[in-house]
Amino acid sequence: MNEMNIELNNPRFPRSSRYDAAWMIDNQMGPNAIWLVEWLTEELDLKPGMRVLDLGCGRAMTSIFLAKEFGVQVWAADLWISPEPNRRRAEMAGVAGSVFPIRAEAHNLPFPDNFFDAVISIDAYQYFGTDVLYLGYLLRFVKPGGHIGIVVPGLMQEINEVPGHLTRAQTNGKVFWEDECWSFKTAFWWREHWKRNRNIFIQKIDTLENGWQHWHDFEKAIEASGKSVFPSDAEALAKDGGQYIGFVRALARRTGDAGENLYNPNIGADYGIDS
Repeated sequence: MNEMNIELNNPRFPRSSRYDAAWMIDNQMGPNAIWLVEWLTEELDLKPGMRVLDLGCGRAMTSIFLAKEFGVQVWAADLWISPEPNRRRAEMAGVAGSVFPIRAEAHNLPFPDNFFDAVISIDAYQYFGTDVLYLGYLLRFVKPGGHIGIVVPGLMQEINEVPGHLTRAQTNGKVFWEDECWSFKTAFWWREHWKRNRNIFIQKIDTLENGWQHWHDFEKAIEASGKSVFPSDAEALAKDGGQYIGFVRALARRTGDAGENLYNPNIGADYGIDS
C-alpha cells in the first residue's frame, strides 16, 4: 500500500476507509471532508428518505457520502462548483437519484420554508455563519424538530495575536495563516454565538480529538499523491501540534416555530430593488 493510501486508511474514520483514496484526493478542496462528515454524522440522527441540505458542498463528496451511508436525499448546494460535474460524480457513485446538485449562495437559498429535515455544512459555515443573524435565516428552511450540524476549522484556544509559527513561511514558502483564518473560532465562541437564538436547542459543540493530526495526515497524503494544487500546510500543522488549530463540531435542533425572520439577505430583490 503506498503512502497516500496509508495516510487515508484512518481507523478513526471506519466508514471513510471504504472510499477510494484517489477519489478523495482528486475531489478535495481543503481538509478531508469525508472524515469530517463522518465525525459529524456520529451525532446526527439521519433516517432513509430524509431531506438534507449540504451547504457549501464543494465537489459533492459529502453529499455522496450522506446518500450512500444513510439513504437520505441530499441537495448539494455550492456557489463555486458547477452543478454538472457534481451531478456526474453522483451518477458515477450510484446515487444520482438521491443527490441533487444546485448552484446557490448561502444568503439567497432557493428553498421553501420548513423544507429540510437537516442542514449540514462541512468546512464552509465559517465563511458566512459568523454573522449573528445568519442562523435565524437558515432556520427558516429547517422543519420544526429538524437539525443543523456543522464542522469547521477552529481554534483550540482564544488568541489576541496570531502565533508566530502560523505566520512564518514554511520551507515550501506557504504561510498557513491568511486573513480568512480570522473566521476560525473556538467551541466556546460557537456555543455563545448559537445560544443567542431562542429557536434552537444546542445538542453538542465540541472539538475533534487530534484534529490537527488528521488535517496534517491528509496534507501529507496529498503531497504523496503528487496532485497538490496548493503548497502543503503540513509543516505548520506539525509545529502547532493542536495547540491552536483543529476542528469544531456543532449540532442543534430547531425547536418549535422559528417565527418571522426579519433578516432577509436578499430583501432588495424581493422588493424589486437593484443592488
